[in-house]
Amino acid sequence: MNHNDRIPLPETPRYADAEMLARARTFRDLMALRRTVRNFSDRPVPREVILACLECAGTAPSGANKQPWHFEAVADPALKRRIRLAAEEEERKFYAERAPRDWLDDLEPLGTNADKPFLETAPWLIAVFEQRYGIDVHGDKRKHYYTKESVGLATGLLIAALHQAGLATLTHTPSPMGFLGEILERPAGEKAFLLLVVGHPAAGALVPDIRRKDPAQYIRLRD
Repeated sequence: MNHNDRIPLPETPRYADAEMLARARTFRDLMALRRTVRNFSDRPVPREVILACLECAGTAPSGANKQPWHFEAVADPALKRRIRLAAEEEERKFYAERAPRDWLDDLEPLGTNADKPFLETAPWLIAVFEQRYGIDVHGDKRKHYYTKESVGLATGLLIAALHQAGLATLTHTPSPMGFLGEILERPAGEKAFLLLVVGHPAAGALVPDIRRKDPAQYIRLRD
């Protein structure tokens, strides 16, 4: 595509100011209910729901439109078992050797530890990969730009789409995550970004009693 290739902007709904405000507040209030969940039900989630949410993630903006993301959605029990065992091995090293004391102190109120049964209980695991470069039709490397920012934007849309669909999520980032690329047979140019655990919350699931910042602490409108 060159700079002269242009198409009309796709037509999108236009709302009166009052309806815009109502829709914005409705979505805000829905997202305010989102919480990270560590107790999942094994209740199945249709693959079509996961696919639609992943397609939503793929609409995110990206540096030079390189779309430097790849999503591996895993429901296969054997694969989930392998991922859990590998993640727990890294997590045991993290809690015992790698994590500084202040990090562990900050994690303590959340009740996290090296045991990750939700990696098998939840019906879906979505491994998000960052593509640091692409391969063109001639087999040559092509640089990608702002890959972390782009993949972060896509992941945010994915989490919002899953919440909109009525599903719970957990962002899991064992360090290092090289095992994900090995288990899922991803190419060398991809780096694991995070592992998203997806499903329905277990009956009676509990979450930490934490509070979000007051919007006045992070929002400044200069109009």
